[in-house]
Amino acid sequence: MEVKIIEEGGFSYIEGGEGEPIVVLHGLFGALSNFKGVFDYFTKKFKVIIPIMPLYTMPIIDTNVKNLSRFLADFMDYKKISKAHLLGNSLGGHVALIYASKHLQRVKSLILTGSSGLYENTLGGSFPKRGNYDFVKEKVAITFYDPKHATKDLVDECFDIVNDKGKTVRIISLAKSAIRHNMANELPKMDVPACLIWGKNDTITPPDVAEEFAELLPNADLFWIDQCGHAPMMEHPEQFNEKLGNWLAKRFEYAA
Repeated sequence: MEVKIIEEGGFSYIEGGEGEPIVVLHGLFGALSNFKGVFDYFTKKFKVIIPIMPLYTMPIIDTNVKNLSRFLADFMDYKKISKAHLLGNSLGGHVALIYASKHLQRVKSLILTGSSGLYENTLGGSFPKRGNYDFVKEKVAITFYDPKHATKDLVDECFDIVNDKGKTVRIISLAKSAIRHNMANELPKMDVPACLIWGKNDTITPPDVAEEFAELLPNADLFWIDQCGHAPMMEHPEQFNEKLGNWLAKRFEYAA
């Protein structure tokens, strides 16, 4: 994704396109490149903005999902975004949900894919072992239905993270805070259009999690992608974009 990272106002982000804003929120091991397909496709009709969340720069004592939602609130204020579609994968979906629970009037829609907030089996139930490259590779592969998507670049990035003590402590803190912050009681109050796009073979936030989200959110539509794990926008970008594009066109009468 050949896009310049903008550094201003204490934030780092990329943006492109014109129109209504879609703010994209990455997950715990997420990178901007995870959303290349989304960015390239939706910048044709929307303004797509992807902030880099401060996963590794917050003070350890403040590293939790609530403070990431406050970061999102500050970012929305800085960018003067009065209302946006929020698209989140994994932890990013959880951040979007916490933000929506506090600022629902500023949320046009919720788009969740493999979101935490109800249940998540983070990294297959155990944290990758420092120094063990093969173990890290195995855990990264769990993210996908087809392990070919666990590229060397992705594994190398994860390996570097888990071998950095400061980053490791923060990731564990975020993962624990996500498990503690269950959203079940708050979801029924989020009466905005919600699009759930889920991998049928997701082992981190399994299909029954998607079904529970669909049951608890009062205005949700659930779409499945077969032979797909925890990151549908990476593993099946064309299907993901088609399903989301059609949903936005139907729900908001945008041109398909």
